[in-house]
Amino acid sequence: MKSIISQIWLGTSVILFTLFGIFISFPDKNKFYKNNTKKEFTIDTAKQSVSLFFVGDLMGHKPMIEVAKTSAGYEYEHWFKYIKNKVEKYDLSVLNLEVTLAGEPYSGYPMFCSPDSYAEAAKNVGFDFFITANNHSIDRGKRGLERTLDVLDSLQIKHTGTFKDEKQREKLYPYYWEFKGAKIAILNYTYGTNGIKITPPNIVNMIDTSQIKIDIQKARRDGSNFIITTIHWGNEYQRKESLEQSNLAQWLADQGIDAIIGMHPHVIQPMKIIHPKNNQLKSVPVAYSLGNFVSNQRDRYKNGGIGVELQIEVHNGRVTWVNWGYYPFWIQLGGSPRGYYVIPTTNLENTIHKFGLTEQDKINAKIFSSDTRELLKGITELKD
Repeated sequence: MKSIISQIWLGTSVILFTLFGIFISFPDKNKFYKNNTKKEFTIDTAKQSVSLFFVGDLMGHKPMIEVAKTSAGYEYEHWFKYIKNKVEKYDLSVLNLEVTLAGEPYSGYPMFCSPDSYAEAAKNVGFDFFITANNHSIDRGKRGLERTLDVLDSLQIKHTGTFKDEKQREKLYPYYWEFKGAKIAILNYTYGTNGIKITPPNIVNMIDTSQIKIDIQKARRDGSNFIITTIHWGNEYQRKESLEQSNLAQWLADQGIDAIIGMHPHVIQPMKIIHPKNNQLKSVPVAYSLGNFVSNQRDRYKNGGIGVELQIEVHNGRVTWVNWGYYPFWIQLGGSPRGYYVIPTTNLENTIHKFGLTEQDKINAKIFSSDTRELLKGITELKD
């Protein structure tokens, strides 16, 4: 019996000694094993920052078309040279295209139709995405709506809000922008189309709460982790949001919308934080109106606008709004070559001599800056 036990012990010792020798002989392999095991179970907790930038109405009044005309066609790009660096820095920059691209003859108010080069210029200075549902979407009827979409597609400009038919809307809406782990849905609606009937099968997204609710639910089902509504609403030239706007904003927040960006009044309206009724801890930023981006409207409050920056954070598959601010700009009619120049107010204040403004322009620009800061007191003003 002792002999058998001795043999077993001896055999076991040999095995253990052999295994120990293997691990001593191959330290690199042991290290490789440990490192792989550690890496396999490490969870990446790094936070990703995503920035978005929104501006208001890209208008096309008749004097603007006339100023843009050159011997070679229509030139707009230089109008944006003072804001180009700002627009380009964002992960996504968005504007409201409030003209049709229906081809000649071009026209201003009340039936807007601008040259294709207007949209191309906006793309070239850094705008990635156009929203198209507004009260001028069908100023040129079925042809105008459909050609606008074709031109944007040919320029490889992403867009949403109007569609040739239900099949196209079902395929392309909501629009999803995926970046750094975020899947952001962008919705777009308008209060109306100036009484012009939409020609079937064309679709302009209208403010219809039943349909909006369906769209929000679809966005969530499709895996969106942040939903932004861009919306054409409110009373023209009214510097405070209407009761209808505030009620609709609250309803949107209650349905799960994460941010609301408004256009249409052609003047700047307040920026506010609201909370869903069922989740008072959640903050939903609402910019009721960004004012004009570019237009021929020269009166007080109408001769400029703001860009709104949204900073969001992506962390472990969750997207959260973390900060925002506004970037004010005033529109100069003049310059060389003559145009409608979008000039950030900080540039005007720091280097006003380089823009060749008249004395009245200087006064008007100063009033615009003062009015805007007073209206948006408490919101961060962005600098270059």
